[in-house]
Amino acid sequence: MLREEEAVVLGVRPFDLHGLTYYDVTIAFRDRSVEQARLGPEAVPVNLEQGEEVIATRVVGMVTSLRRP
Repeated sequence: MLREEEAVVLGVRPFDLHGLTYYDVTIAFRDRSVEQARLGPEAVPVNLEQGEEVIATRVVGMVTSLRRP
């Protein structure tokens, strides 16, 4: 099941893995639930910062990517 939801970025932590920058992100949804995801560089907007509003794509309940509205 594919779904998109509005969320706010609570934290972004980049880290290097095999020469690529991956991100541990924490986001809060409108229902006040909080979720963490580890995403690759293709799934995170450039220069993503704490406090930004994003659209989170979820597949079977897991966040798979973020984009700016």
